[in-house]
Amino acid sequence: MYASCSSALSDAALSRLLADDAPVGDLTTESLGLQGQPGRLEFHARGAMTVCGVEEAVRLFELAGATAHRAMSSGTTVDDGTLLLTAAGAADALHRAWKTAQTLMEWASGIASEATALVRAAAPVPVACTRKNAPGTKILSIKAIQAGGAIVHRLGLSETLLVFAEHRLFLDEPPNATIARLRNRQPEKKIVIEVKSADEASVWAHAGADVLQLEKFTPAAVNTCRTRLEAEGLHPMLVAAGGVRTDNAAAYVAAGVTLIATSAPYSAAPRDVQVRFFKAG
Repeated sequence: MYASCSSALSDAALSRLLADDAPVGDLTTESLGLQGQPGRLEFHARGAMTVCGVEEAVRLFELAGATAHRAMSSGTTVDDGTLLLTAAGAADALHRAWKTAQTLMEWASGIASEATALVRAAAPVPVACTRKNAPGTKILSIKAIQAGGAIVHRLGLSETLLVFAEHRLFLDEPPNATIARLRNRQPEKKIVIEVKSADEASVWAHAGADVLQLEKFTPAAVNTCRTRLEAEGLHPMLVAAGGVRTDNAAAYVAAGVTLIATSAPYSAAPRDVQVRFFKAG
């Protein structure tokens, strides 16, 4: 599993999160006159999970004026009740960072935990997560899926060749010409073609595609497609994309895919982090 001892988000990004939650102060804490009163808190896992976002949470408390220490690192799978982090300082500093840090950890740990489940279900085939994370969350989303043992399918449009039907709509040339042009233009890159049927898979495999992304194929359809390509003497990488879940990942593996591409972890429910406050001194 991926583990990090530093925050994936910059201090500027974390400070914006704090400012968003308390743009002109903490009305309740200030009205109660709690400024400067010493306290401490603990974050505990409420239920088993793969932890992510501890480093960011620690830094949020530090930016708010408290001290904090992580008890677990991102990428660690923990049991119910496990201590995740501690923080100490003035009550107003603790309250300023509390909910932002808790929410961030719960959301990131949800993604990481779902990624862990998919990786286990698909073993030994790798699980790659797509670029379909919620807008504005890419950096932490990528950290979370890596914490769960998944890899990155593509970070964005700039670094990989993935030809969709929506690209091919604008082309007026045979498939082998398209492959040849891409090979000449980007000789270092693998050429990935998304297909929606075994017939399309055969056409593009014969044209020389390195990888076929099988869009919303059932496991049975994957097996049929693979068998047909092998009978034709073709052996491109086969990627299952769309509709792969923890309950059917093993079936896709048995059908012969080389890789699973999914965005499922990004919509996982947050994991529950329990926060316990204590009055100090």
